[in-house]
Amino acid sequence: MRARGILSLSIAFLLSPAVAGAAAEPPRRKPGLWEIHTEMNGKPSPVGAIQNCIDEKTDNLLKEGATDLQSMCEETSWSKEGDSYAIKSVCKIGKSVATTQGKFTGSFDSAYRGDMHMTYEPPLHGMSKSDITLTATWLGPCKQGQKPGDIVMPNMPSIPGLPKTINMEDIMKLRDQMKRMQSR
Repeated sequence: MRARGILSLSIAFLLSPAVAGAAAEPPRRKPGLWEIHTEMNGKPSPVGAIQNCIDEKTDNLLKEGATDLQSMCEETSWSKEGDSYAIKSVCKIGKSVATTQGKFTGSFDSAYRGDMHMTYEPPLHGMSKSDITLTATWLGPCKQGQKPGDIVMPNMPSIPGLPKTINMEDIMKLRDQMKRMQSR
């Protein structure tokens, strides 16, 4: 259960540059292979670095997925401030309201960093606040055999039914299937 939560958190941070695209157009990442490290409250993610192979289409899929996340939010904003980007969101997660404020700095062509502070009222799973740091580095073209949208989690513990590589298009198909099931 904890590993699935960490996976969800890691994927959420992959989406972070696209999440708050309501007020302004979020920056586009350079196509290719990105390595993303996350820390929560100063501790590195136990799944380690995540590698994400993207092209323009899959970066757009991230934005499309972020639009769905925005439906849980009463407020989202994304604004350019000089050479950085500020985000703010107020979202309902279960019975809690999660408020996020953060800033992204760097170049979406080579390396960027996101620093986010989140508060939860009432506390979410016993947590009232968290500080999350995301650092992403462009490694070059995607590796041979990778396809755009692949998210590779090489250090993810083996959990039955949870692959070490997932693809954004597969996640979106699953999301669409779940929506259809809920509407029946």
